[in-house]
Amino acid sequence: MTENQLLKIVTTYFKDKIFETHKINALKTHSKLKSYKINPIIVKYLSKILVNDFTPIGIAKALYYPRILGTSINTSFGTRIQNMFVELNLAQGSLIKGMDIEFIDKIDGRKKWCQLKSGPNTINSEDVSPLLKKFTSVTNLARTNAINLNNSDLILGVLYGNEKQLSQHYKKINQQFPVIIGKEFWHRITGFSTFYSKLAYNLDTMILNIDTEDFLKKGYMALAKDIEDSDLFNFE
Repeated sequence: MTENQLLKIVTTYFKDKIFETHKINALKTHSKLKSYKINPIIVKYLSKILVNDFTPIGIAKALYYPRILGTSINTSFGTRIQNMFVELNLAQGSLIKGMDIEFIDKIDGRKKWCQLKSGPNTINSEDVSPLLKKFTSVTNLARTNAINLNNSDLILGVLYGNEKQLSQHYKKINQQFPVIIGKEFWHRITGFSTFYSKLAYNLDTMILNIDTEDFLKKGYMALAKDIEDSDLFNFE
C-alpha cells in the first residue's frame, strides 16, 4: 500500500468511526437525561451562568456541552485508534496483559509491544509506577519464556504531540522504557516518515468539511425536553 492510499484510508476511518460516530452517539445517548449523574445544586448554578436563569435549556446546556465537547470523544479516541491499527493490519491486538498492540517496527525491524496513550499530558503522577510495573512484568515474562525482547522493544506510543511537549511523568517512564511520540511513532507503525504531518493536514481539511450545522442545538434541545418532562426539577 502506498503512503497516499494509507492516508486516504486512515482519514476516512477518522471521519466515519470517530467523528461521525461521535455525532450519532451524541444525539442517541447523550441527549437522554438518564445518561447523566446530576448534582442538582451545581447544575442550577451552571444553568444560571449559561442562560442567566434556571431553565430546562440552561440545565441541558450545562450537562450536554461538557459531555459532547470533552468527555465522550476524548474517552473513546485512544480505543478507536487502537482498533484502527488492528483493522488495517498495521498491528495486532496484544495477548500480553498490560500491552495494547504488537507490531513490527518499520524502522528497526524488531517486534514492539506497545501501550497506547493519546497525548503528551494524558497521564498523572499516580500512573507512573503502575505503568513501569506493567512493563517490568512483561520483561520478566519474556525472560521466563525465552522471548527475544529487550527494554527498547517495550514502548509507550503517544499518538500526537512531540518530545518537547511530554510531561515529566512520561519523561520518567522514558528513562527505563522508550516513549515514542507523534511523528516517530507513526513512522514506526506505518513505515512512512512523513505520514504524521500529512495525516494532520488531511484531517484539518476533512474536519472543516464535516456537516455540524445545528448539531449541538439538536442535542441540547432534545435533552431539555427530557428534563422538562421529568419530575427531577421544579421550575415554578
